[in-house]
Parts: sequence; structure tokens; C-alpha cells
Amino acid sequence: MTASPLIGVLALQGDVKEHELALAAVGARTTRVRTEADLAAIDGLVIPGGESTTMSNLAIRLDLIDPLRAASKAGLPMYGSCAGMIMLAARITDARPDQQTIGGLDVTVRRNAFGRQVDSFEIDLDIPAVGSEPFRAVFIRAPLVESVGSAVEVLSILDHGSAADTIVAVRQGVRLATSFHPELTGDTRIHELFVQIVRQH
Repeated sequence: MTASPLIGVLALQGDVKEHELALAAVGARTTRVRTEADLAAIDGLVIPGGESTTMSNLAIRLDLIDPLRAASKAGLPMYGSCAGMIMLAARITDARPDQQTIGGLDVTVRRNAFGRQVDSFEIDLDIPAVGSEPFRAVFIRAPLVESVGSAVEVLSILDHGSAADTIVAVRQGVRLATSFHPELTGDTRIHELFVQIVRQH
């Protein structure tokens, strides 16, 4: 793996540019992924926040959902933030019946677990995997992780009101996911962790 891996950002919907800037800040090259050919050229994939149902429907319409699943099964490193976490989840508890995901991350996720847009909030999290300094996390209509499989490492737990003891960051091998949006904060440590995963793959 080169020192500057090529990281794709799934560019169907969501905050693509913000992820590109964060990845560039930690030494990765970026490209936007909209086709199967785009997917074949990259070393890792970021699935941004946005609206998971829309993202899923667009991936199906563009004949990209099966190539994404195949890439995940083949071991392509993937990181999902917010809606991206939903897209990587093996199970969703409150999805529409026709919603499809990439899967590959052995977690059960609940969509919009923290309420509507007006219920968005910021909070400091402890994430030992990225250092001892608190990580300022932005939650916007965020999902939460209800359960994890035995192979999943819990990276951070939220202690916030009724959501106390809620899992909000996980890793399973080359797959990483957060309920929150690190791309909106200027703190690039989550992206740096993902780039390290890609380099070591």
C-alpha cells in the first residue's frame, strides 16, 4: 500500500465534500465513487452521512448495490458515518421493508434514534482508539447501535440522557462506523484511523 492511498467517497447523496477535505488533510488521495468502475480503482471507501433510504435507493437504481456488497465481501476497507453506518449494518430495526444495505458489519442499528433534526446535538466522547483527548462529536438525526456481534470492537459509548450507555462507534476488521459526523468538526482523527486501516490492509 502506498503512503497516500486512494480513498473513494460514495457520491450518491450526503456530505461528500466534507469527507474529501478531511481525508486530504490526513494524507489520502480521494475520488468520488458513482459506478462499479470507480469502485474497482480504490483502496478504501467512505460512505458519508445523508439519508440512508435515499442512498440505498440510488445505489440500487445505479446498479451499484451488488458491486458494493461484493467489494465489502472481498475485504475492501469501508468507513461509514451516520447514514453510512446504516448502510454497513447487517441489521436495521426500523428500516422500510424495501431498504437494502451493503452489510458486512455485524451490528444491529436503529435509524434516527436521537429524534428529528431539531434534536441534533454535540458532545465530547472518549475514543481511546484515536487518543486520550476528547472527541467533539456532532449527532444529526443519528442512528445508534443496539447490539454487536462477537467480532465487533466497541470504540465509543455515549453517555447522554436517555441514550446513556449507547454504542456510537465500532470497528470490525477493516470496517469502521460512527453514529456521528467527524467530517463536520475539523478533528480528523477518525479519518486518520481509517487511512491507517487502509494502509495496513
